[in-house]
Amino acid sequence: MPVHLDYWLHSLRLITIAYLLGSIPTGYLLIRIFRKQDIRTLGSGNIGATNVLRSGAKILGVVTFLLDVAKGALAVWLCARLATVGFPIAPQHAAALAAFCAVLGHMFPIWLDLHGGKGVATAFGVFVVLSPKAALFALAIFVLFFAVFRFVSLASILGSISFPIAAWFTSRPKHTFIVSVVEILIPLFVVLKHRQNIQRLIAGTEYRFGARKPADAATASGQDTQS
Repeated sequence: MPVHLDYWLHSLRLITIAYLLGSIPTGYLLIRIFRKQDIRTLGSGNIGATNVLRSGAKILGVVTFLLDVAKGALAVWLCARLATVGFPIAPQHAAALAAFCAVLGHMFPIWLDLHGGKGVATAFGVFVVLSPKAALFALAIFVLFFAVFRFVSLASILGSISFPIAAWFTSRPKHTFIVSVVEILIPLFVVLKHRQNIQRLIAGTEYRFGARKPADAATASGQDTQS
């Protein structure tokens, strides 16, 4: 088999592994298993941890968040180690590729007709492996803005934007151009998935976590952000 073909086939295997790990719809599965319900019919219809929490399943919401973080971290960690099996791929490049594909898997899971979450928790999981210091900085930004404003979407957006900036200062000497590009692309995708939330923030109609649900059920639907 030609070397270049072997290289691309090995890359395709890593992409597939990362995507499939990221596409595991943890919130959907937990609600289906433990409450015999479809999370897509509850609250905003989102499958992420925020909607699981708002549906009243607080413990399942926390577990959803943790599992979404874990699957992202696992995808990057595993693919970085599998990179040298067969035709070798630079572990950093494999990790970056896996990070991007895992987040895409969460956002567009094949199991749910490509309707997934917004990638916040999974992105944090891949960030922890790619650039731990920058990931912790992004988490601090999220916690700060959520504590002050109580908007999960706003905190998620600002935390995501802060990551590549922090990574530039903390990890740039260790990262290749490809890794740096992925560290920008993932937050960009997360922000784009929040475009409706941004519109509601501007309009002043975004759901504030902990606030009473609007009387109008139609208004209540779609107000949260997926993890």
